[in-house]
Amino acid sequence: MAMPSSQQVLEALGGIKDPDLGRDVVSLGMIKELEVSPEGKVSFTFELTTPACPVRDRFKSQAEDAVGGIAGVTGVEVRMTANVRPAFLRPKPSEILPGVKQTIAVASGKALSRSGAAVGLLDADIYGPSVPVMTGSRRVPQQVNGRLLPIDAHGMKLMSFGQINPSDEPTIYRGPMVGKAIEAMMVQVDWGILDYLVIDLPPGTGDASLTLAQVVPLTGVAIVCTPQDVATDIAVKALQMFRKLNVTPLGLIENMSWYVCPECGHRHEIFSHGGAEAAAKRLGVPFLGAIPLEEGIREDADSGTPVVISRPESAGAKAFVAIASQVAARTSIQSFRQLPVINVH
Repeated sequence: MAMPSSQQVLEALGGIKDPDLGRDVVSLGMIKELEVSPEGKVSFTFELTTPACPVRDRFKSQAEDAVGGIAGVTGVEVRMTANVRPAFLRPKPSEILPGVKQTIAVASGKALSRSGAAVGLLDADIYGPSVPVMTGSRRVPQQVNGRLLPIDAHGMKLMSFGQINPSDEPTIYRGPMVGKAIEAMMVQVDWGILDYLVIDLPPGTGDASLTLAQVVPLTGVAIVCTPQDVATDIAVKALQMFRKLNVTPLGLIENMSWYVCPECGHRHEIFSHGGAEAAAKRLGVPFLGAIPLEEGIREDADSGTPVVISRPESAGAKAFVAIASQVAARTSIQSFRQLPVINVH
């Protein structure tokens, strides 16, 4: 029996399409280091767009089946890796954030790092910084060579105004000072090499959001809201503001979506349910998922340990992980929109 060729292998793999990008994995450049031995054994690297890829296992089984069905193939070895690509071919976070590939703003009121990605978290809420408490990182950052070193906690790099100014005194800043403080936390912090820098924004459409959109080329923004109409109306305004600033909406997330009584097991929809999903359909953006109202999430946030670490099997933790995968998938789409098609035929 004739030995299979590399071209046959690539043609077989070309039948696998990325569900988000709408193109086959070969033209997207995901198949690398392809080797075919004289005995018919095929090995290659399948490079995903993110470590948090929600269809990782499906891709691997599809690749094994596609190549294994070629005449003359006696074995298939698929090495699954990931490479987060920069979102911008134009001047990107290079000057401000030289080692950061993707910048994701979260407009709202740990899961990415679990997948193996290098993640940073910037708390851009100057008036009410909550990250130091929620991550147990209430420490003053060190300064080396004139730059601040982010705090390491739970496998992430963290920076918050609450760490720079850890006192209980209120922050009384006018608008321009808020912008300067946020810009300083990006420029004067040595973030190093990151796959994702997640920027937690305060609610609304104020100076913090405007500063970020103007200073940093954001990959996109995820909007978080609770289900009731008054909350979704505010979220819609925030999303439309980012659109006017040419920032891509990655989608909407519904927080406090439901509550399950630990005594009777009955599900209660305290703040209504489905408001964010309905708003997403109306606006033509993805609905990224819903997070339940759980006592454990609050307890772990108060104690400084993310729920995805302390209670990984809880419904809340699984919801966070699923949403992180969806956000990573949407940022991958932004990266690949600028890439040329690789033709193997």
